[in-house]
Amino acid sequence: MENPPFDVEDVIRNASIQEKISLLSGKDFWHTQPLERFNVPSIRTSDGPNGIRGTKFFNSVPSACLPCGTALASTWDSKLLYEAGVLLGKECYAKGVHCWLGPTTNIQRSPLGGRGFESFSEDPYLSGKLAGSYINGAQSNGTIATIKHFVANDQEHERMAVNAIISQRALREIYLLPFQIAIADSSPGAVMTAYNKVNGEHVAESRHFIEDILRGEWGWKGLVMSDWLGTYSTSKALDAGLDLEMPGPTRWRGSIAELAVSSRKVTNSTIDARVRNVLNFVKHASQVKVSPIEGKRDYAEDRAINRNLAANSVIVLKNENSVLPLSKNIHEIALIGPGIKDVAFCGGGSARLEPYYTVSLYQGISNALEEGVKIQYELGAYAHRYLPTLGPNITAPDGQQGAIMSFYIDPPSVKGREMIDQVHVPDTSFQLMDYRHPRLGILYYASLEGIFTAPSTGTFEFGITLYGSGNLYIDDKLIIENTENQRFGDSFFGKGTAEEKGTVQVEEGKTYNIRLEFGSSPTSKVVRPGMVAFPGGAGSIGAILQMNEEEGIERAAKLAATSKCVVLCAGLSKDWESEGFDRKTMDLPGNVSKLISAVLKANPNTVIITQSGTPINMLPFTGAATTQVHAWYNGNETGNGISDVLFGNINPSARLPLSFPRKLSDNPAFLNFTSERGRVIYGEDVYVGYRYYEKLERDVLFPFGHGLSYTTFSFSCLRISRNSVRLTVTNTGTRDGAEVVQLYIAPDTQNCSISRPQKELKGFAKVFLKAAESQEVEIALDRFALSFWDEILNAWVCEEGEYGVLLGRSSVDIALRGTLSVAQTTTWSGL
Repeated sequence: MENPPFDVEDVIRNASIQEKISLLSGKDFWHTQPLERFNVPSIRTSDGPNGIRGTKFFNSVPSACLPCGTALASTWDSKLLYEAGVLLGKECYAKGVHCWLGPTTNIQRSPLGGRGFESFSEDPYLSGKLAGSYINGAQSNGTIATIKHFVANDQEHERMAVNAIISQRALREIYLLPFQIAIADSSPGAVMTAYNKVNGEHVAESRHFIEDILRGEWGWKGLVMSDWLGTYSTSKALDAGLDLEMPGPTRWRGSIAELAVSSRKVTNSTIDARVRNVLNFVKHASQVKVSPIEGKRDYAEDRAINRNLAANSVIVLKNENSVLPLSKNIHEIALIGPGIKDVAFCGGGSARLEPYYTVSLYQGISNALEEGVKIQYELGAYAHRYLPTLGPNITAPDGQQGAIMSFYIDPPSVKGREMIDQVHVPDTSFQLMDYRHPRLGILYYASLEGIFTAPSTGTFEFGITLYGSGNLYIDDKLIIENTENQRFGDSFFGKGTAEEKGTVQVEEGKTYNIRLEFGSSPTSKVVRPGMVAFPGGAGSIGAILQMNEEEGIERAAKLAATSKCVVLCAGLSKDWESEGFDRKTMDLPGNVSKLISAVLKANPNTVIITQSGTPINMLPFTGAATTQVHAWYNGNETGNGISDVLFGNINPSARLPLSFPRKLSDNPAFLNFTSERGRVIYGEDVYVGYRYYEKLERDVLFPFGHGLSYTTFSFSCLRISRNSVRLTVTNTGTRDGAEVVQLYIAPDTQNCSISRPQKELKGFAKVFLKAAESQEVEIALDRFALSFWDEILNAWVCEEGEYGVLLGRSSVDIALRGTLSVAQTTTWSGL
């Protein structure tokens, strides 16, 4: 029976101060605190930016995994982002979730940011518009969206402690602007604060950001919640406007907040204001019907939407010899590289989830080809950072894929210790942050056991990485010790150890008993300040056959030389791009670049497919490549989506939402990215991404907005007014397809009172046209289009002068130019 609705003001009038304060922090890892006396229910939240995991990191229910943020942004398609949001809203229903903790809407000021793949773009306008569409889709069925991380959560290094020093102009024009646009377009129900400081103050304690800008200037009226364990004070955070501390149980509210009220450090009216926001959030969320159980909805129509999202995010970077699209009517095809069979479907950290299924590129290409086509495969080189989990090669004693995990109060040295709990896990990686048992405290022990069936004969390298401690045994023989002599690593949100390894000789088809004796997080001997310390701990067991990669590359090159049709796929994965750490280089892993170069030398018409969530170093091979595709992390349908573009099932229309620099040292944040003595200076100011490269006249490898189609388009008949731009777009090719019209505004550099970028994206439109079809396209010009932020006036300023209006296919491919005159300078503020 459903609870009757509660009255917000009645609760505020009649609840005790203890009851009110209880509402201001979470009940547990994913739920808000109920207040049964007033029929206030508990509301469920869930990660993440590309799917709905539900309430469990540990043994989670499988979910739909959508393409990552940069992949979705590559579509430049607001309608598709709306569809993606609707799909996430349906997944929320299936998981019993009221509040989606997404989308991530930060700016990729550097290619190295660990969570860069979660966000949309280096450009604030594109980011804000697409985030707004995503949110509108998700909220269309009542789900509450939580735009995050407000603001400047742009690196993982010392993310909870780093002080981002940013000019007010850069804050307004680059880092706050995507939030401002998205909030104006979609009014998300919640905002999540960033972990970091900005200009000396944690955002979660900043009245300037929360009350003055977000609620005051922008007039937004939703709930402000902390990032998980990102609350740092009681009185200051409450006074600043932070409504909800997550997760629970509370660290900073409860009795501490009661004392703050009784000692008049916090007023009753402040508590009431925070409670009112929580209650309004809960009341809205509780009216949304969700599944009473945490379940699945792996439906055919959802798969079709996800496949369409994946395909429409795949970018054709080069197609010099018109190798693409590939013919399906071929006799044989050579598939090369680690990305052919390994599915890089999502990044790591909060974005990671257990997918309903994944489609490898090998499967996707096999599905697309006609029957009887001969497929030859060579791995060539490895691309992993951590050894791959045991996956299909590990079974529990009952024969199920996976392993058995048994939990104990006592360590394995205690003979006859009592088993407290036992669960089946689907693979050999686990995160226990939300695992709870009433008889287990924060310190406990576990044994993970399974039967490993060797897939081939040879020397297998095993590895374990842990947040906690443990030893790995194979057939009761100690193979790896990771208990006493632990080394710092980056795994598990930056709290894990380095991977420790050992080798074992195995025979194909033979079985081996695997056992990991694990101690929970308090047993860890590696302590890294500035990172989130989640409870429980985590671990992963991986293994792989040792390979002579020089010989592997040689075999791959020989195969390419004797094949007419060759596809090579390689890149990064959740090992390399994840919450908890930043990359140290743009380079591809290990010998991957050598592999690509060797294959291209053998066959220059090889289709090179790269996967990553942010820019990578392509300089070693792109000069030799005639055909290049970039595919991001494309979710469940990764392999089918790429295959649809390769074989022309979909005419590619994706465009880069990020500039791909020639080398790392070219990027604008190169000198000022990591935290140094607790601070990072945003020295590039407003010159982020293409704004920087154009100002310095620095060439990039692939420019912002770039992407190719299998047809051609022309722009004509430009007409400009103060409020909009019109033009005619014509499909001049022989295939139906979509074009992305990009509108850039160039300031009047002769008369401008302040240094400004050469041009900035201020509008875009995606238009689908049949072959030979023409269509008039109109793009609105809003108040931001001509304005900059004046730090003296503390307002937006649109100066008089002549502005260039540029319509193009990318930031460097401009097809039409016009001018727009502004007769009088004006100022404004607000949304």
